[in-house]
Amino acid sequence: MHAALRGIALGTITLSLALSTAACGSADQADGKDSDKSKKGPLTIGLLLPENQTARYERFDKPLMVKKIKELAGKDTKVLYANAKQDANLQQQQVETMITKKVDALIVDAVDAKSISSSVKKADDSNIPVVAYDRLAEGPIKAYTSVDNPRVGRIQAQSLLDELGDKADKGKIVMMNGSVTDPNAKMYKDGAHSVLDGKVKIGKEYDTKEWKPENANENMKGAISSLGKKNIVGVYSANDGMAGGIITALKRAGFDKDKLPPVTGQDAELNAVQRILAGSQFMSVYKPYVPETSAAAEFAVALARGESLDKIASSKTDSQSEKGVPTKIVTPLPLTKDDIKKYVGKSGFFTAKEICTADFKKACTEAGIK
Repeated sequence: MHAALRGIALGTITLSLALSTAACGSADQADGKDSDKSKKGPLTIGLLLPENQTARYERFDKPLMVKKIKELAGKDTKVLYANAKQDANLQQQQVETMITKKVDALIVDAVDAKSISSSVKKADDSNIPVVAYDRLAEGPIKAYTSVDNPRVGRIQAQSLLDELGDKADKGKIVMMNGSVTDPNAKMYKDGAHSVLDGKVKIGKEYDTKEWKPENANENMKGAISSLGKKNIVGVYSANDGMAGGIITALKRAGFDKDKLPPVTGQDAELNAVQRILAGSQFMSVYKPYVPETSAAAEFAVALARGESLDKIASSKTDSQSEKGVPTKIVTPLPLTKDDIKKYVGKSGFFTAKEICTADFKKACTEAGIK
């Protein structure tokens, strides 16, 4: 691994997620009304995930969280689950349902971090503590866990620069950022710009509506038309789903499938892992799901029982509406073809059987995956 990338992957986490000084109250102070909670029996925990286009949520996040919650709170604990399918209004209705069912705590990965705030407030008013998972939701949340999001952007950008080498100044790159409704997208974007700015020419840059691959595909078609095929040397894609749409656009524009410009990604989705092995996608970012889902489960169970979060949280985060939210941040890691072998079969990653289907047997063999 390149020295600069190694420094990103292994360096000490320095995270500043203070999004605003105009906060409406302290999470520590808000916890006061929950301090009389002392439920020791079986719990009911609500879990709301944002979409199912990205395979990780159903494949890893949900089962890992359910397993950890039951380990912590007992097999009799119920986990009520719903997926918003990228619909912010539907997710607000799902919060209402969880309130009606009187869950003891609620874990929410927000579709729209701002619009969910009123729903979080309703849950809080009903004495239901809310854990913001993966995205920092607005409103009186009681805990937050995610990966080091600026670092994700830096890893992606440094990987792209390393791969481009002396080609970096011989053309232009396209930046395909995520949705403006997702606060993480801005952090990925800012992290990437901190590495790329001044080192490569950014020909076109997009904020991709709803993270959808089809929208990234259309954006990429526009970029190719505007910049010219020969002038594009690389593509910064903020996640794997969009990378798939981008790669389809590149191939249909006449790029040789064996000489595609390097395309980044994030989430280590199965399709992306296979594309990396086959050479059509350059890299992704592996976010260890076990520590992130475990932290969410630990926060939810502790809050449901009125217990301290001090042993779970490693830092505090400020949002636009809340100050001092107990936080646990997980370190992301780069995933290139050379890295895949070491993760195969581990919890939170895919098995060799899942990866090495008929179309990818040869690529798996070449990568040492059996």
